[in-house]
Amino acid sequence: MPIPEDVTGDEIDKDVRQELQSLPKTLAEDVARNLVMVARLLDEDPEGAYGYSRVALRLASRVAAVREAAGFAAYANQKYGEALAEFRAAKRMTGNIDLWPVMADCERGLGRPEKALDMAGAPEVHKLDKAGQVEMRLVAAGARRDMGQLDAAIVTLQSPELAANSVQPWTARLRYAYADALLAAGRQSEAREWFAKAVEADRDGSTDASDRLAELDGVEFVDAMAEDEDDEVQAPASSEASEHEDQDEGDDQGDKD
Repeated sequence: MPIPEDVTGDEIDKDVRQELQSLPKTLAEDVARNLVMVARLLDEDPEGAYGYSRVALRLASRVAAVREAAGFAAYANQKYGEALAEFRAAKRMTGNIDLWPVMADCERGLGRPEKALDMAGAPEVHKLDKAGQVEMRLVAAGARRDMGQLDAAIVTLQSPELAANSVQPWTARLRYAYADALLAAGRQSEAREWFAKAVEADRDGSTDASDRLAELDGVEFVDAMAEDEDDEVQAPASSEASEHEDQDEGDDQGDKD
């Protein structure tokens, strides 16, 4: 797959670069450039990211960072079985448990919410940092919802992190998930309150909390660009009608003459 010339491979994290030092220099550079493309495209073009991840995997399947990148690319394309296999491989190589929450979410994606809940109660969760523990809570709540246990999902999300006034990287998503669960349970006024709190914390627009809040408030957004396009489409029709009218008037005048 083609890689833009401005991608050198030096853009990757130093920890990943260190892992690649076990490879021959030219090969390490090729793998690094493909990993950069995976990171660059993961959100905007998941299929493209997946393609580059497969190239990197073919070149260096014994590098944990490559297996992890391949896992995230597969996950972004909802290839949950493949993603889970790659995450497990990366975990075996490094012993790192940071991938535990996303592995549990893969179990959800495979239709095994009970397995995800088992993982949420495993000893590994206590080894996660705060961000990882919050992520695990989100996955567990999602698993409860998969099983139709709305009240249990709501309780799962109730935590000191949810109640905290300080804004952390996970705050917006946690508040959003809580609001969404409340709404699913028919608790609309509470859901509105928490969507509003999610908007306050969502400084980078990582959720659509503002749209959900507007929807609850009955606000409708008008696409101004679409209206302009409609006007442009209608304008020639009007001009054409005027031309026909002028022609008809000319014909009528000719008949009178």
